[in-house]
Amino acid sequence: MRKALFVALALTVGSATAAPFVLPAKWMAANPSQAKTGGEVRIYSLSDYKTLNPFTSAEADSLPDLMSDVGLGGLFTQDPSTDKFIPHMADAMPTVSNGGKRFVVKLRQGMKFSDGQPITADDFVTTFKIHTDDKVGSNSYDSFFLNGKPITLKKIDDYTLQFDFPQVSSGAYVRMAFIPWPDHVFGPVYRSKGAEGIKAMWGISADPKTIVSPGPWVISNYQPGQRAVLRKNPYFGEWNKDGAGKPLPYLDTMSIRLLKDLNAGLAAYLAGQIDTFAPSKADDLAQIKRAIDSGNLKAQLFPNVSPNATSQWIVFNWNKAADPFKQKLFRDVRFRQAMSHIANRQGMIQLALGGLGTEVYTGVYPVFKNYQFASTPKYPYNLAQASKLLAQIGFTKKNAQGYLVDRTGKVLEFNLSTNAGNTVREQLGRIFADEAKKVGVKVNFTPIDFNNLVDQLTSKGPNRPFDAILLGLSGGDNIWPYGSNVIPCGGNLHAYNVPADGKCLTPQESLMTKLYYQGDQTLDDDARRKIGEQLSKAEALNQGFVYLVGTNYHVTFNSRLGGEYDRDLWDAYNLSRPYAHLTTYIK
Repeated sequence: MRKALFVALALTVGSATAAPFVLPAKWMAANPSQAKTGGEVRIYSLSDYKTLNPFTSAEADSLPDLMSDVGLGGLFTQDPSTDKFIPHMADAMPTVSNGGKRFVVKLRQGMKFSDGQPITADDFVTTFKIHTDDKVGSNSYDSFFLNGKPITLKKIDDYTLQFDFPQVSSGAYVRMAFIPWPDHVFGPVYRSKGAEGIKAMWGISADPKTIVSPGPWVISNYQPGQRAVLRKNPYFGEWNKDGAGKPLPYLDTMSIRLLKDLNAGLAAYLAGQIDTFAPSKADDLAQIKRAIDSGNLKAQLFPNVSPNATSQWIVFNWNKAADPFKQKLFRDVRFRQAMSHIANRQGMIQLALGGLGTEVYTGVYPVFKNYQFASTPKYPYNLAQASKLLAQIGFTKKNAQGYLVDRTGKVLEFNLSTNAGNTVREQLGRIFADEAKKVGVKVNFTPIDFNNLVDQLTSKGPNRPFDAILLGLSGGDNIWPYGSNVIPCGGNLHAYNVPADGKCLTPQESLMTKLYYQGDQTLDDDARRKIGEQLSKAEALNQGFVYLVGTNYHVTFNSRLGGEYDRDLWDAYNLSRPYAHLTTYIK
């Protein structure tokens, strides 16, 4: 779900070489003629990489994401000043017919992969086929289906595509804006060996020389647990330029340090070893400000730019056939409502986020203001109400250790995990466990390896291998800000219920799925928002995810960097788009 920030100007198609994409100078804080070329930007990641394969990667900010993200999100992207969709890898907006369900798209000619091969319709079609093969297990799979019915894509000619949607979709341009991968690399393997062949490709130990990128970066070097280095793809700059005509990206290199936790990230930033940091706590901001004021760090700091396009949550596993006690417990909405009442969100904001955060009760991030509704039910911090709900499902007595038990003496107990090294989530988990103990709920909280956690969360079947997980989601768009793989049953991030058959278990889930697709096919903004109000209510009543808190968005970067957005366009949604690394330059 990556987005980016270029716009096409004066497009003329006729020969094999089209006019390049030009980034408008008005989007940048500095005149593009002042931008310098060359140099290295230094960033960081808190988890090691799992694969180089774009079809099997599930984690955010993976190496395939970083190297392939062309800054605009594929065929189309949103203009950050208007939120209207504009063409990127397409040479113009599509021809629309069949009542808004058919889109014929002309590709921009002259685009190339990092090996110099042209990007054509075959690359989009093969990429689409692989993503929509359920045996591959792509994280993008759900994006290409509407209410269980597939979107179809076919090649008209080498530079023309035809998309057919099963129904009208307000998110059509988002769904069409996927990144193409090379047919000449993946196509022969897929056609001869199918999904298993694709899954065996581009493992984490693959030779970087064999990796072909459609985007601004290619892998130069990777040292597990230490560092990854990306180098500029020179072919990308042939069709992506700034307002002064210089090819993008400006930089030669992007290096990523692999760090154990956020504290290590802050220390590296304060020491001037990395160029950007994502502060989330008041203490982070205070330390950065002190370092700047003392002259020990030459950096820019902008606190509280906006709410963040993210949220933290706890999800309980409904698919525990091997443990009927917990399966019945986790499927009881009164239990999940009680867990929401146990969540001391203000305490989490103060203790884990240093007072810089927002209480969250649904999956729509606070930055999307048009989809926040006063009618949405909330289950705020209230231990007495939590105790009443737990008593309704049979937990009225405590044992000698102070934990609630049912009439058979079974302790109300479950395991909760988060990703080790994320100090904010570790604090959130400890706060939740401490509050749960006050009402007699035993929470065994254990941080574990991030990749193992993701494997557990995305597993399918009747007996998935976890009790509860504390994690977060980010991304999405402001057109219809309900995740296509989160809300509908069958989505791989409908994480509380992922049976092998993908079916809904409850009427509330079915209602949410119905409302999701109803809203998605409603083109009128006001009418779609009314459906969103119903969906937010249904989601809150269901409590499939117990949403906790969202952070505020703060920006800081080393003063050696230039090329930031115009300040009027800053918010967590716009700045989360991977534009910055294309127009960043070393002063």
